[in-house]
Amino acid sequence: MPRISNKGIKMPESPIRKLAPYAETAIKNGNKVYHLNIGQPDIKTPEVAMNSIKNLNIEVLEYSPSAGYESYRIKLSQYYKKHDLHVDYADIIITTGGSEALLFAMGSTMDFGDEVIIPEPFYANYNAFAISSGATVIPVRSTIETGFAMPPIAEFEELITSKTKAILICNPGNPTGYLYTKDEIMQLAELVKKHDIFLIADEVYREFTYDGDIHYSIMNIPGLEQHAIMVDSVSKRYSMCGARIGCIVSKNKEFMATALKFAQSRLSPPTFAQIASEAALDTPQSYFDDVVKEYRERRNTLIEELNKIDGVLVTKPKGAFYCIAKLPVDNADTFAKWMLESFQLDNETVMVAPAEGFYSTPGVGIKEVRIAYVLKKEDLIRSVQILKEAIRVYNLK
Repeated sequence: MPRISNKGIKMPESPIRKLAPYAETAIKNGNKVYHLNIGQPDIKTPEVAMNSIKNLNIEVLEYSPSAGYESYRIKLSQYYKKHDLHVDYADIIITTGGSEALLFAMGSTMDFGDEVIIPEPFYANYNAFAISSGATVIPVRSTIETGFAMPPIAEFEELITSKTKAILICNPGNPTGYLYTKDEIMQLAELVKKHDIFLIADEVYREFTYDGDIHYSIMNIPGLEQHAIMVDSVSKRYSMCGARIGCIVSKNKEFMATALKFAQSRLSPPTFAQIASEAALDTPQSYFDDVVKEYRERRNTLIEELNKIDGVLVTKPKGAFYCIAKLPVDNADTFAKWMLESFQLDNETVMVAPAEGFYSTPGVGIKEVRIAYVLKKEDLIRSVQILKEAIRVYNLK
């Protein structure tokens, strides 16, 4: 029988999507499922983006340039400059989602056996992208007890070896909602310059900060130009997850020339979605003001309700729209499946993402779940009511 690749065997299941069949069965059995497992906002996509493709009159759906349409990259660079990121359009390659940008970043900087240091818990697909690139994730651990604060910079430095090619952060963080301070970003910048490695920052949640805290981008740091690689996406910013449009940004010309070869090998990013993404840049600021206000209220509601459950430990996220909660159960993965398979409260149940899959260290996060507060406040309140009762019944088994 033909053998499957070792990479394929090592490729992890998505903790966000692996329980989907259980949810589908629960729905077929007549239950309503509140989806707190996935960062799919219910916020409407800006009309300006939707209208741009509704009104198209294209007779031939052509390839776009491998780096993406120049008009879009020029307009995107203007958007960044408006946010005090002085990026030229030549510093941008459009990708098929932020996921492809991360694949290009790892593929362009890492060879088989190389290492990338990532604070954990981290977006689960970072593991998958590293495996695809033949690289090894070296985790530096943050904990729920510290609010998932960045570990001391000395812990990063202890992990750097001759195989280390990059440090990768998500800012604000998925799955924790942690927002790095300017001082923390500067510490990381000095470290990567000292050891001549890359600093890759996934900044797709840049707009989503809630308490007056300011997002500080790695593209703002003078002297870091040859080390900084930024990953971005339209998915969350404009509630356009299905567009699958992102970008990779760097002033390192050798890196960008290499990333372009990866872009050429996949031909081009989606045409219609680029047109919609370019139009989305005309979204008025009022849209973001309303969205951020809504997410702030949802966050406050969720944290307030979770804190009412005895034995639950949760920290208040500063950005993005996720939190990690530690539950009073023996195993969050088993509990999450059980909620979908065997539990309902008035024909309703809840789907969460077991957090163990957001760690690289074996056995860590077993009692934790990631919750995405992408539902309206009333649904969040109801979801936590169901969760509370589910914990009670589960622990009586």
